[in-house]
Amino acid sequence: MTAPTRKQTAAVVVGNALEFYDFVTYSFFAVQIGRTLFPGNPEQSLMLSLGTFGIGFLSRPLGGLLIGRYADRKGRKPAMILSFALMGIGLVGMALTPSFAAVGMAAPALAILFRLIQGFALGGEVGPNTAWLLEAAPPGRRGLFVSLHMATADVGVLVAGLVGFLLSSTLAPATFEAWGWRIAFLLGAAIVPFGLALRRTLDETLPPAKEEIASADLRPVLATAAAGMIILGAATIANYTLQYINTYAQTTLHMAVNVAFGATLVLGAVSVACDLAAGWLADRFGRKRTLLLPWLALILLAVPAYLFVSAVRTPAALFATTGFLSLVHILGSTPAMLLVLEAIPARVRAGAMGLIYACAISIFGGTAQPLIRELIEWTGSPLAPGWYMTIAVACGLAATFFIREAPRETDR
Repeated sequence: MTAPTRKQTAAVVVGNALEFYDFVTYSFFAVQIGRTLFPGNPEQSLMLSLGTFGIGFLSRPLGGLLIGRYADRKGRKPAMILSFALMGIGLVGMALTPSFAAVGMAAPALAILFRLIQGFALGGEVGPNTAWLLEAAPPGRRGLFVSLHMATADVGVLVAGLVGFLLSSTLAPATFEAWGWRIAFLLGAAIVPFGLALRRTLDETLPPAKEEIASADLRPVLATAAAGMIILGAATIANYTLQYINTYAQTTLHMAVNVAFGATLVLGAVSVACDLAAGWLADRFGRKRTLLLPWLALILLAVPAYLFVSAVRTPAALFATTGFLSLVHILGSTPAMLLVLEAIPARVRAGAMGLIYACAISIFGGTAQPLIRELIEWTGSPLAPGWYMTIAVACGLAATFFIREAPRETDR
């Protein structure tokens, strides 16, 4: 196909941003959602809320498999329209779920249902979305185009953090606890009709059926999938550990709610800028060379960073730590995802990438925040998130050596 228009690229990346906005908004409002929709004391309701956040990851592999295979058979465009519509249902459902005080156990049951829908939709979004961006990219700009997927996902994180910061700063605490958090979901739902209209304008990038993979060629795909699971699992753990910074600041560092949401703004802003920079660097220097130094820095400095913020416990320290860890995480994770994506043959790319990504997210992302909370409680140490991130990224960096890097287009 010819180079995509700005409108078509916007149709893909704006929809992607909203899908990730919806998914991570729950994480940022986990404390308030827990107190509204779940029974028990504050600690019990928080753990139930975080557990429900994790439940959303259970349906992601199914979405990655079914919607991803649909994208490989029928096209990237219809698959992305389907995933976006399902995410809209999840947004509206979470916003309108009645409180536990009003309907009892129906409240957590509905929350679980809508989290499963959200997980299925997002699991099915990643494969078709990244495949379309890779296949539509002009020569020599694949890294930059695919980085738009990660950048707009982080835009979703940034906007979710900004909405949370504004709501927590302007609403009375009782109002924010009772229903203010619902506004964040309703704002996202308002964008859904416009996103669906934009996605209907997309050109199709699915390659011809003659490129179908023979069964004898599946062994390298399976090897790539295994290494890719570890690589994306490492990136996922780093990502969701950083997204836990909001809850960590409130419950472990005992900082004000608006300060905690300020950290999510830093996380989102640094991540967006670094995603695009990492994509450009990966096009210029290669995928593995670009990810090596940032991930080494993360391995060496994650624990000292958490030691610093837990000792100082000021907003400036929290923002500086969040910004630094976001920088080295994203500069390594964006080319790592591109490395995996390019190693998968085109005719199975959406389904395989969707499934690999969704499984990695489900196993490592769905358990990350409840596990971090338990590690902090079990060890009594505020450094537990740093150790968890360090071990995960070390495993991910080792796995990159088992994937053969595709030649850069400028080298072909």
